[in-house]
Amino acid sequence: MTDSPIQDIKNRLDIVEVVREYVNLEKAGANFRALCPFHSEKTPSFFVNSSRQIWRCFGQCNEGGDMFQFVMKIEGVEFGDALRILAKKAGVELKKQSPEMETKRKRLFDICEVTTLFFENQLHRSKKGEAAKKYLLERGITEESIKEWRLGYAPTAKDGLSNFLIGEGYKKEEIIEAGVSVGKGERIYDRFRGRIIFPIFNLSGHPVGFGGRVLLKEDERAKYINTPATLLYDKSGIMYGIYQGKVDIRKEGYAVVAEGYTDVILCHQAGFKNVISASGTALTPKMLDILGRYTKKVLTAFDMDEAGGSATKKGIDIALEKEFDIRVIIMPEKEDPADIVSRNPKEWRRYIQEAKPVINFYFKNILSKYDISDPHGKREAAREILPEIKKIRNSIERSHFVSELAQILGVTEESVFEELEKVREKKEENKGPDAGSGEKKNFQKTRRELLEERAVALCIRNEGLSDSLEKDEVSLFKKEIGKIFSYLKKEEKSLSEKEKDLLDYLSLLPCTGDEVKPEKELQTCLKEIKKEDIKKKLRKTEEMIREAEREGDEKREEELIKKFRDYSKELQAL
Repeated sequence: MTDSPIQDIKNRLDIVEVVREYVNLEKAGANFRALCPFHSEKTPSFFVNSSRQIWRCFGQCNEGGDMFQFVMKIEGVEFGDALRILAKKAGVELKKQSPEMETKRKRLFDICEVTTLFFENQLHRSKKGEAAKKYLLERGITEESIKEWRLGYAPTAKDGLSNFLIGEGYKKEEIIEAGVSVGKGERIYDRFRGRIIFPIFNLSGHPVGFGGRVLLKEDERAKYINTPATLLYDKSGIMYGIYQGKVDIRKEGYAVVAEGYTDVILCHQAGFKNVISASGTALTPKMLDILGRYTKKVLTAFDMDEAGGSATKKGIDIALEKEFDIRVIIMPEKEDPADIVSRNPKEWRRYIQEAKPVINFYFKNILSKYDISDPHGKREAAREILPEIKKIRNSIERSHFVSELAQILGVTEESVFEELEKVREKKEENKGPDAGSGEKKNFQKTRRELLEERAVALCIRNEGLSDSLEKDEVSLFKKEIGKIFSYLKKEEKSLSEKEKDLLDYLSLLPCTGDEVKPEKELQTCLKEIKKEDIKKKLRKTEEMIREAEREGDEKREEELIKKFRDYSKELQAL
């Protein structure tokens, strides 16, 4: 083992595999590419290079780095937390730190982990936990699933967990900050009492929050309670089962979003491991951004009728704006995925296969309310349906549903399109004069700069290609790129940090036309760079000729015209 745990982790892990846990990567020449997970885009601008172990976004973010910087950004954590996440993946043991050296996040992670162990122990080893375990087994959850999902039981004592954590060396303030206890000053009490516990994991598999369900039907308390918002737990950005299901979501090409914890566990248990829960029914922008790393197809498996016009509807609208393919699984009345998959997994698969686009669901519900044989009924039905069609971003899909609506109402497509144009989107109405002003702006590069980058990228991709360059050809490039050429030609032994960053940037540069002969392509780049230089001289000389004309300096004008002709001949000769 090396002295540095950071280097040891880098030696054991490949950045491509680390990134692939969060993002759908596809091979692109010497690199891998994907839609950037840090901003919305339609064309992939996010690149990963295995040989240099780096990543970069060439789009709006314009950021990059190594695997540590990637995990810090995508998990929203500090370096110390990213180190622990990657150390766990790599199987590298980190030396324990003193409490003073540990970050607040690390302390909260530890509290959540110890709390999970406490609840597990209560479920398996306490007398009262026996009833909770019996309920879970009767519900169809196996012993293996109970262990896999780390289910537990919170005892009825008001401060059993709190006292246990204090005994483990955690401060009362920290225990409250972790969301597992409530209170002020000296008096603190357990948040969860007499409940079955469902730990909620983040994308890295660490417990960060808890859901608690009452055990007894006669218990008049709220059926479910959750950890409040904490430094680790943000309900709007965490989905139950996403850690366990992310690989299968990518493999299957879609995610199923159910309502409850039990739905998720029983579906996974039956082999449907792409099922997750949004901790309720509402999909949020944060959840969709995370889901978008793995798939753009989502099937909803909850009661849509009860959700009409609610936060669920809003979440689906946001998903449509983000160009997700949203489909609805229509289940029998008063049944949920847990009921169906427990009864017959094949029946559940059939419901999944028969899922309909969400717009079809809206069509059915809205049209059932009106008499479309009556002109007024047609108008009212169209008034409700058209805003839903307007939310579809893809013009082909949108045209399809316009055609379908026209056919159902018995009117022309032109008239439907005409009414659709009158529908204003909320996003447009709410857009202020400074909308989007916070985005990073990329400066437009000149053609010459792009040619220089293309030339050096070719030499990085093709070992030995830079050896064919003469000194006068290297001198065509700006100083820092010329230094990189010298480094590639083994004329320079080292690079400055700034030059190393530039080399990393250029090695990840998306390079089209990789199938062409690199030698020929390099010469084309050099020729075009020379042309750009001559064109610049021509523009400058033209300005000087005008200036000589204005000043009436005929002799200087003649000299400049001769120079202009020479440059023109030089350009034609290339």
